[in-house]
Amino acid sequence: MPHKPTKPEWAPPASGDEFASRVVQGVEGGHDGLPKQARAADASVKPAPRRRKLTIDDYVQGVLAQDRTILGRAITLVESDVLNHIEIAQEVLRQLLPHTGKSIRIGITGVPGVGKSTFIEAFGLFLCQQGHKVAVLAVDPSSSVSKGSILGDKTRMELLSREPKAFIRPSPAGGTLGGVARKSRETMLVCEAAGFDVLLIETVGVGQSETTVRSMVDFFLLLMLATAGDELQGIKKGITELCDSILITKTDGDNKAHAFAAKAEYNRALHYLAPATEGWISQAYSCSAVTGEGIAEIWQVIEDFRQKTMQSGAFERRRRDQVKDWVYAMIVEHLRQLFFQHPGVLKSLPEIEKAVVAGTLPATTAVQTLLHIFETPAAT
Repeated sequence: MPHKPTKPEWAPPASGDEFASRVVQGVEGGHDGLPKQARAADASVKPAPRRRKLTIDDYVQGVLAQDRTILGRAITLVESDVLNHIEIAQEVLRQLLPHTGKSIRIGITGVPGVGKSTFIEAFGLFLCQQGHKVAVLAVDPSSSVSKGSILGDKTRMELLSREPKAFIRPSPAGGTLGGVARKSRETMLVCEAAGFDVLLIETVGVGQSETTVRSMVDFFLLLMLATAGDELQGIKKGITELCDSILITKTDGDNKAHAFAAKAEYNRALHYLAPATEGWISQAYSCSAVTGEGIAEIWQVIEDFRQKTMQSGAFERRRRDQVKDWVYAMIVEHLRQLFFQHPGVLKSLPEIEKAVVAGTLPATTAVQTLLHIFETPAAT
C-alpha cells in the first residue's frame, strides 16, 4: 500500500494532492521478491576469480611464445604511468631486448581524410598474404574529456583485425607531441619480441611535430590526396622534407587522372629537396586501397630501401641515432616533470605568471627566478 502523500515545501498552501509524491512500500525479501532465507543461500556463491597477476617471467615467456593475451597485457603494462608498473615494465623490456630489432619499422602519416586506416588495412592484408607478421600501432587523438581514443582504428580495420598474422593496438595519444604516444617506442620493442617483422605506426595527422615519427621509424611514408588544395601547401613543405616516399591514395575511378598528375608534380618537387635518408632518393607513387593497385609496388620500394640502406650502413646508423635521441628525450621529459612538480615552483608560478602577463616582470627574469627556486635545496 502507498504511504500517505507528502507535499514538497515549495507547494502552494492551498493546493491539493497534485504536487504530492507517494512512495509505494516494497515487497518482503530481496529485490526479486524471494524470501530472505532464500537469498541467504546465494551468499554461498563464490565471486568470479580475479585475473591472475603475472610475474616478470610470465610476461617475458608469454610475449616470446606469441601469446596474444599476454602481449596485450604487456603493452598495457608498458603504457602505464604507475610507478610499480614502470619498474616491472623496464625489467620485462630488459629481458626482451635481445629478441628485438629484427623488424622494419614504417611510419605512416597524412592529412586527415587521406585514408590512412583504409590503406593500412589493405597493405597489412597484402603483407600477411606474403607470409609476414604485421603489428599496427595506431595512435588515436585523445578525447579532452575521457582521455580515451576517439577514432577507434581497430573497429575501422575490420578485416585486418581478424587476420591471425596481424595485431592491432590502438592507443590514445594523450596530447603528446605529434600524436605519438610516449610509450610507442617501448610498445614497438614488445611487438618485435613477439615475432612481428613489419611494424606500421599510424599517426594522427600532419604537422611540424611529425618529426617525432621520423625519430622512431626506419621508413617514413607520407600519404597525400591528389585533389589537396593550396591551403595544405605549408604543411606539405615541412613534412615532405622528412618522408622517404610519397604515396598518392585513392587512385581509382574518376580520380585516377588527377592522381597520376599529382604524382608527377610531387616527383618534380622532390627532385629539388635534399634526401631524407642518406643515399636514398625519395619519389612519389600512387595506389588504390580499393582495387589493390600500387600496394605491391610500395612494398617493393620499402624492401629496396632496406636493402640499399643496410648495404651502405645508413640503416644501422639511423637505429643507433634514434636510440641515443630517445635517451635524451626521456631525460628532458623527466626533468620537465621534476620542474613542474617542484613544490617551490608550484607555489611561485601563479604569481610570476601573472606578473609576466601584466608586463611588470620580463619573461627572462621570470625564467631565471623559477630556475633558481628549482635549483635551490629545500630548507630542512
